[in-house]
Amino acid sequence: MLTIDWKPDKFSSDPLYKQITYYIKEKIRSGDWPMGSKLPTQRKLAEIFQVNRSTIVEALDELKAEGLIEGKSGRGTEIVNNTWSLLASISPPNWKNYIEGGTHRPNQQTIQMINKLEFDPDMIRLGTGELAPELFPKDKMKKVLTNIPDTIPSLGYLGPKGLFELRKVISEHLKKYNIHVSPSCILITSGALQALQLISIGILHEGSTIFVEKPSYIKSLHVFQSAGMKLTGLSMDQYGIEPNEIQKNRNHKTTTLLYTIPTFHNPTGIVMPMHRREKLLELCKKERLPIIEDDVYRELWLDEMPPIPLKSMDKDGSVLYLGSISKSLAPGLRIGWLVGPEPVVERLGDIKMQTDYGSSSLSQWALAEWISSGLYQEHVYEIRQNLKKRRDVAICALKKNFSHIADWNTPKGGFYIWLRLKKKISMSKLFDLAAKENLLINPGYVYDFSINQSIRISYSYASLEDLEKGIEKLAYLIDKM
Repeated sequence: MLTIDWKPDKFSSDPLYKQITYYIKEKIRSGDWPMGSKLPTQRKLAEIFQVNRSTIVEALDELKAEGLIEGKSGRGTEIVNNTWSLLASISPPNWKNYIEGGTHRPNQQTIQMINKLEFDPDMIRLGTGELAPELFPKDKMKKVLTNIPDTIPSLGYLGPKGLFELRKVISEHLKKYNIHVSPSCILITSGALQALQLISIGILHEGSTIFVEKPSYIKSLHVFQSAGMKLTGLSMDQYGIEPNEIQKNRNHKTTTLLYTIPTFHNPTGIVMPMHRREKLLELCKKERLPIIEDDVYRELWLDEMPPIPLKSMDKDGSVLYLGSISKSLAPGLRIGWLVGPEPVVERLGDIKMQTDYGSSSLSQWALAEWISSGLYQEHVYEIRQNLKKRRDVAICALKKNFSHIADWNTPKGGFYIWLRLKKKISMSKLFDLAAKENLLINPGYVYDFSINQSIRISYSYASLEDLEKGIEKLAYLIDKM
């Protein structure tokens, strides 16, 4: 989608349509808007430029007359030339063909819109899976950054697996969850998402099938699909994945592994109980099906500690365990970790060196100081108190505004409430209506394998006032549909 961050000057002596024509021509001439790019609709352009639609028509007619744009049947208006190609006999490269020929698939349109609208300061963000800015521990971070110069020998490149001191600290940290692993079996990554990307290109075969929960966070991305793999959704009940779904869908020739978030599942918030974890692990062992356990929300429990990780019961190295501080501390540090058999960690570390030559050295030293100093545990305790208050405010607002139109479960931790609407409406239309009202939501269809009537509500980001106001406004919009 083309970005437009300019408006015509209504006090200029130049007509508005001329200003718009010149602006678009400059974007085309400079190559910012390559051939094949699709322009927004006339209505949308009029809204962006804050002019009458007739002004837009006049500007577009002039651009068409110059051969720069062309109306394509059923596809809107596209850029078909630029000023240089009109003067030269050699046409410039068609970047649209290059873009569409890339191996990594683009995000869903809704996800792209969410990623852009999250940076609009006027938006009430009801779906953002991130801690609110006011929860950022400024004083503790200042203390950490003041202390680390005494321990840093340099900020040069680090080894393929990441900073040894940090891997050693994480090794000790994981013992709290009965995960006993040496630093050599830990890979530092730029967040848990990079760990998934490394797995997809490093140890899996093209054409593989990945089992995931239905719905699942990973369905909103194209990490595995871009590497030539297929996702198969497994039904869930109130305890998480139903184990018999694995046997029912298992194809020993193509099914490669299972990806699961058993603790404070994203997007549903479900916590898999101990008996289900044991059964799932036993079945996967019997089926020789490796597991990726995404455990980034573990420390954000609100009522009681969740069951121990699948990795803590793993006796034969069949579980790859992902952790991160993006949810509990600061996503901008871009630090996560993968725990697994040493040969797997070695392989993925080698690939990571080929892609980015290591995660931020400063961030790794900072996290080592955070954890070893005890400040991290203090911070996580405070975050739990804040999240519990936010969750309770969100639940209270839902009871007040949504009891007649939706069902939900009260999460015991993490960030999310899975709101299930009782009435059938167009979720894409609701998303657009909400965005126009400066309300950003994450519709359930971006996480699922089929259209559903659910919304992922996050209580972690919006202020308490915005949480209440946003939930009330959302109910109003749904009632009107």
